[in-house]
Amino acid sequence: MKREIWKGSEAIAEAAIRAGCRGFFGYPITPQNEIPEYMSLRMPQVGGVFVQAESEVAAINMVYGAAGSGVRAMTSSSSPGVSLKQEGISYAAGAQLPAVIVNVMRGGPGLGSIQPSQADYFQATRGGGNGDYRTPVLAPANLQEAVDLVQEAFDIADQYRTPVVVLADGLIGQMMEPIVWKEHKQRPLPPKDWASSGRGDRDHNNFINSLLIDAPSCEKHNEELLKIYAEIEKNEVRWEEIMLEDAELVFTAYGTPARIAITVAENLRKKGIKAGVFRPITLWPFPYARLREIAEQASVKVFLDVEMSAGQMVEDVKLAVGDRKPIDFYGRLGGMIPTVSEIEAKAEAVMGEVK
Repeated sequence: MKREIWKGSEAIAEAAIRAGCRGFFGYPITPQNEIPEYMSLRMPQVGGVFVQAESEVAAINMVYGAAGSGVRAMTSSSSPGVSLKQEGISYAAGAQLPAVIVNVMRGGPGLGSIQPSQADYFQATRGGGNGDYRTPVLAPANLQEAVDLVQEAFDIADQYRTPVVVLADGLIGQMMEPIVWKEHKQRPLPPKDWASSGRGDRDHNNFINSLLIDAPSCEKHNEELLKIYAEIEKNEVRWEEIMLEDAELVFTAYGTPARIAITVAENLRKKGIKAGVFRPITLWPFPYARLREIAEQASVKVFLDVEMSAGQMVEDVKLAVGDRKPIDFYGRLGGMIPTVSEIEAKAEAVMGEVK
């Protein structure tokens, strides 16, 4: 297959179009502006709809409407913009609407910086809006994986009737890498006979709604959502293991820091320290069970979590590992990127404490 050089945000947009996305609604914000820019050109070419909304709040509610009619719909933004969309994401989750939300993260809190960050982990994995809802969260570490996961995100959304978040740091949105456009084999999906797309030959109307006035009905609806989330936890957990067979030191990292951690692990092995990397690909559902098994390996002495945040995924690492092995952390904040030398020095110090 032919390899092509693409910029991250543009590749993400093209992947969505190839997945059948025909409705894009967004608002500009750095570092993902190339997504709506690209969509404004390509959507008319494929018979789709592009709207630059007047705000992020308007954009997510346009997604709600398009998804409710059965169209594959998407929005993209970056950290503070995604914060503004949380009400609409919660409404979409409550109404069981499939949609894809791409967050190309930047430093925060508030308007923060325009540099890469991973400080939206809690927001994405815990549900940033109100209510007991969850959204599957896919975290690519390179552009090939980004385009593959964006296409898969639409299938996951349609299968479970849920919003899906693709969580990429700003580096992935802005870097250029070679990718291969593979044929995406769509999984078997249920018909969208729930969609509000005109009554046609049906003997009833379809209504899209997340408002349930009485508590018993709302509780029953929540219980049905929990059953769906349990199916997602059973079927959609993904991760990657690198050099873990004999690892003494296990890095946990996702996105760009995972790539840096792999280089560090290779360097440490040359120095006689057996290091490996555990990379969650789904941040929710998180691969707790597999990480727990790795913690029980006799060779493993310590975990070192690496993030571009103050330490958010490390809480899930702690839930998985428990008191089986010690866990340390290294992070950079506000848009700063951890370097190979920084992580390597931290790893050597950690290993010095446990030996």
